[in-house]
Formats: sequence, structure tokens, C-alpha cells
Amino acid sequence: MTTISSQSSLDSKIKSICDIMRRSNAAGALQYVPELSWILFLRILDEREELEQTESQIVGASFTPSLSYPYRWQDWAAPTGNKRQELQNAMAGDVFNFVNEDLLPYLRNLKEQPNATSRQRVVSEVVAGVERIRLDTERNFLDVIDKVDEIRQEGIDPTHIFTLSQAYEGLLLSMGEKNNDGGQFFTPREVIRTLVKAIDPKVGETVYDPACGTGGFLAQSYDHMKEGLGQSATAEQMTILANRTFYGREKENLIYPISLANLILHGIDEPHIWHGNTLTRNEEYGGLFAGAPDLFDVVLMNPPFGGKEGQDAQTRYPYKTGSTQVLFLQEIIDSLTNTGRAGIVVDEGLLFRTNENAFVQSKRRLLDECDLWCIVSLPGGVFTQAGAGVKTNLLFFTKGKTTENIWYYDLSDVKVTKRKPITAAHFDEFFKLLPGREESENSWTVTRQEIEEKNYDLKAVNPNRKEVVDTRTPDELLDIIEAKGKEIQEALAMLREL
Repeated sequence: MTTISSQSSLDSKIKSICDIMRRSNAAGALQYVPELSWILFLRILDEREELEQTESQIVGASFTPSLSYPYRWQDWAAPTGNKRQELQNAMAGDVFNFVNEDLLPYLRNLKEQPNATSRQRVVSEVVAGVERIRLDTERNFLDVIDKVDEIRQEGIDPTHIFTLSQAYEGLLLSMGEKNNDGGQFFTPREVIRTLVKAIDPKVGETVYDPACGTGGFLAQSYDHMKEGLGQSATAEQMTILANRTFYGREKENLIYPISLANLILHGIDEPHIWHGNTLTRNEEYGGLFAGAPDLFDVVLMNPPFGGKEGQDAQTRYPYKTGSTQVLFLQEIIDSLTNTGRAGIVVDEGLLFRTNENAFVQSKRRLLDECDLWCIVSLPGGVFTQAGAGVKTNLLFFTKGKTTENIWYYDLSDVKVTKRKPITAAHFDEFFKLLPGREESENSWTVTRQEIEEKNYDLKAVNPNRKEVVDTRTPDELLDIIEAKGKEIQEALAMLREL
């Protein structure tokens, strides 16, 4: 087995797989990422269970794999697998027939088995929407699974590289690029890291995302909490992190299994993701959410921008509106424990709109029931790389006490483009000033009274910004124009003499 010793070599491996898929009837990221997700998931599952089986044998414990023969990766996909050898030596078409007519139906039905384990239910949900292989030929499909088999986690040098999940995040980003229609499911990574770092979830707390998309907030929270434990982490703490910490909801059929695969790749063994419409509570599948608490210690999310909801989504909330974000704001308040903390992304419109009762009443409720202790005004263009161009803000609040003052931090002057995205360095001063809510050229405090006087307009308006004013008189401007005109005429005259 070849050791992968750098991030670029792992990225290159993943890219080579995507290249095969792109020429095999999966041209765009919204086609090949879901296909690769379930394939990669099955390989990671097999490798993880091989390790668990070895560990069980060492201590003399029994172990039962989630999948029986011939449905484990090592049986049908690994080049040395018995079923793989049988299929390759059989008739043309037998590989596709096995996967489409035998393997996938078996995996989809695992959750229906009596006493199905939580892991078996996850497997079923990851492949729930996969009716058949999308790729066009068996040769291309076999090339893909051979390349996936080559990048086993045990073959990745941990001294030079993070985990396979890092490469997978790059795939998810490709779903959110311009013209891919996937941006609604993807929040830029530095925005997620900033929200998680500021809220600082701890082991023992529950973390919830009511519209989790590809699972970015939950995955980053896991990384943050695991890193916080350091080398002193106990087995019990790691079990809590992997099995009893992370909860979410997602309604999109395409994205729901991808979120499960993403969380499994990060090390979350039991991702408690509910499949359905959060606002209406119309359920597609709730088996993985069984036993979830009613309230959560931490909520992290990016409500969909610009969404419009029907009457059925409004019935559960006191302030009726078609605005998806306003309904989710009410959902978040309802979902927090009495001392729970939240960090969310909202577009500018939610903050400044005062012409609709639901907007005003929801913001008033937020300030009455929670301490909205910080608003960060992000630059325009932060979401450009993820396919959206809206102006956004970060809100941080704690439930259980009212808001007296709001500390603002302004990043709106930062120039952000697709080629020059927002980085961790842009938030350095923010984190430096945050503990003491210090004032600076980019930060200031607004009182509750000032907010009420503006009818709960929460938009960031930096009072410290120095506006550049042109003090030149009309006569001076005319002189400048005349001088520039003479320069142009002289340049034209020189050109004509050539």
C-alpha cells in the first residue's frame, strides 16, 4: 500500500477519481459528489470495522460487523476480495447487476431489520436515495473503486496530513461554486470556524443545527471540541463526542446522505440527523434522531437566505411570516436550553427590516429572552465562493437573560472575492477585542434604548468610520479636467506624427 504523505497528494487522488466520474455521466459536482459520498462512506466503514474487530479480538470480546458477506467493501470492492474476483471473471454486466440489484437494496433495507443497530440505520440512510450506479461503464466504476481503495486512512501519513475529511470538504466546496446550485448548502469554512470558536462548545454539551446542510457546523464543532481535549482525552469523553453530542435536521434528499457521510468521515460515529422539514416537522426519516433532547446547549447554523415558506411552515411559530430566516430565528430561540448559546449567520435584511411585524416582533423577542452580545458585520462577497452574493452578519446570543447592550464588530470594508476569500487573519482583531468588548475603529457598543428607538433596526452602522470627503471646489475640478484634456490632446498629436 502506498503511503500518502502530503495534502496535495491526497487532493490529487481525489481529483483523479472525480475526473473519471466527470467523463462517466456525472459531469457536475452535484452529480459526482453524491456518487462518491456513498462509495467513500462504505470504504471508510469497512476500514473502521476492521480496526474494531482487531481491537475486540485483542481483549477477547465478540464483534459483529454491520454488513454480512458479500456486502462488505473487502468482499466486493477491494481488488483482492472474493466477490470482486468472482464478478470480474463473470459475464459483462455482472458488476452493475450485483451493485444495483443486490448490494444497494440490501443496504437500503438494513434499517428495517429487527434490532437494527444505529450504524446500520446510518448505512441505510446514506444510500437511501441511490437507486443505481450513475457511472456509464463497469470499467469506469471499477477504476473509481480501485482508486478509492488506494486511499485507505491507514495509508495516510498522520505527520504530514490531516484526515481524509479535509479532502472531502474540498469536494463539498465544489458543490457550492458558481453555477452549481449547491451554495445554499455550504457555508465558507472560515465563517464556520469563527462561529464555533466564539461560541466554544464543550464536551458534555449538545450541539444542534436545525438546517445542517452538509454538516459543516457539526463537523467543525467536533474538531474544535476534540482539539480542546488534547492528549488528556479519556475514552468516556471520546464516546460522548462520537455518540451523544451532535444533532441536526436536513430536508433535502440530495444533501441529507452527504451530511451523514461527512460526519462519519470526521469521526462522529452516530450522527443524529433527522430527515425532513424542520419548520413544518414533516418527517422523511427520524430513526437517527430517536432519543434526541428537546432542548440543546449550543445551536450553530446558517438559515437559508431569501427562502419563502407557506402557511404550513408558519403554524408552529407565534410570529407568522413567509421569511425562512425569521421562522428559523424563532426555531433557534425555542430550541435552546435556558443558558444555551447560539451563533448564526443572517443576511442584512433580517437586521434592518422594520416594515413587517414578524421581523420586528421576532427581534424584540430575541432581545427580551436572550442576551444578544455580539453582531459581526461581514464583508460583501463572503459567500461568493459558495455561490451566493448576499451581505451577511454573524449573531451571537445566550438565552436566559435580556439584552442590555450589543457589541458590534465591523468587517464590511474588507475586500473579499472568489479568488481572495475571507481568512482567519481577518478575524484576529475581533478575537482580541471580544473578551472585553473593547471599542476600536472597527468596534462599538449600542444600548438597548438606542435599538428600541430605531424600532429594532439592528444593522451595523459604524460610528467610528472616517468618511473620505472630497473638499475640492467646482472651479478646482474644472481646472483638473481641463489639464487632463490638454494631456490627452498632446498625446493624440504625438501619435498622429508617427
